[in-house]
Amino acid sequence: GKEIDPDLYKFVENVFYHPLFKSVMISSIMLNAIFLSLETDYKVRYESHLFLQVADLIILAIYTTEFLMGLYLDPVNYWKDGYKRFDAAVLFLAYLPYTIDQSNPKRHHVFTMLKGFQALRVLKLLYYSPGITNLMAAMGQTVKNVIYVLVLLFLLIFIFAILGHGLYGDYQHGDPQNWGSLAAAFFTLFSLVTVDGWTDLQEELDDKKFVTSRTFTIVFILLGFFVFFNMFIGVVIMDIQQYEQKLKEERQVTLIAKKQTILKRQQEEIYELFNLQKSTEYKTFDEMVESFKKSLLHSDPMILEDFCASLPFIDLYLASLDRQDATVYKLQDLYYEMVAILTTLLYHSQEKFLYNLQCFKGKSK
Repeated sequence: GKEIDPDLYKFVENVFYHPLFKSVMISSIMLNAIFLSLETDYKVRYESHLFLQVADLIILAIYTTEFLMGLYLDPVNYWKDGYKRFDAAVLFLAYLPYTIDQSNPKRHHVFTMLKGFQALRVLKLLYYSPGITNLMAAMGQTVKNVIYVLVLLFLLIFIFAILGHGLYGDYQHGDPQNWGSLAAAFFTLFSLVTVDGWTDLQEELDDKKFVTSRTFTIVFILLGFFVFFNMFIGVVIMDIQQYEQKLKEERQVTLIAKKQTILKRQQEEIYELFNLQKSTEYKTFDEMVESFKKSLLHSDPMILEDFCASLPFIDLYLASLDRQDATVYKLQDLYYEMVAILTTLLYHSQEKFLYNLQCFKGKSK
């Protein structure tokens, strides 16, 4: 697309990366979430069926436009991004309900199931939130360590399930409902590791007069919940922190590279000025620098690190100090002039007052 029509490519690129387009997409996703929540109410869905259907088509058209624009800008790398592949899959699911005949009762269940999957469209908001995107990427980095913790937790549950089945799984004198099979023991231990309803499970064992049941329950909860379950949370937090530190280091490297590029460009400009001095009418380097200053803009990037030790900065700083001194001298002259004028006015007003006072005394005599 870029080689065939560069003007169209530039236009699509400007629109796609414009902040207003991002705002439109975020607004569309929020409206989609609101409409999906409204469709869960039968009365609203029945009375506003046409409105909701038109709104869904408009939102779907916006999503499709975004998909086509992203695919047009980078058709090769588009499919390498995991989020964009997920976005394309969700967009494909969004079109499936329109391929089903709603009037057919046999297809109604399939239609409602596909409509339920439309809630996945709300996940498009993750792409437009850098914080959530970084968090999801960090979660992806933690999968390996989390799997190790889950494997250890599974082995712990497996050991205690075999042990619990042997201790309390007897069908005559035990608790076969919770410990009678390996599957039942696994589910019971899962309830214990989440500390959900463990007191009820313990009461059932106490009713069967199992002396070791409390020790068994306490040891498993200590290991399963307080150790492995919290270890799972700790691993996630540590990996997220490491990922954030890695991102910070990458940003620092990118910033240093940009600074080096700007410094290299500035050095090249200085060398060009030195070479230009030899082949122009400028007699001194200062005259050429004065001419160069006039071509600078306020938006030009400047590296401030070690900047105060450079000769151009010292030259500009001294020139600024000279202008500040000149401004102070001018202000002092103005102050002196104002004081002289005020003194003259005060002197004349005093003479006029004395003259009027003498005239008043002469008339009174």
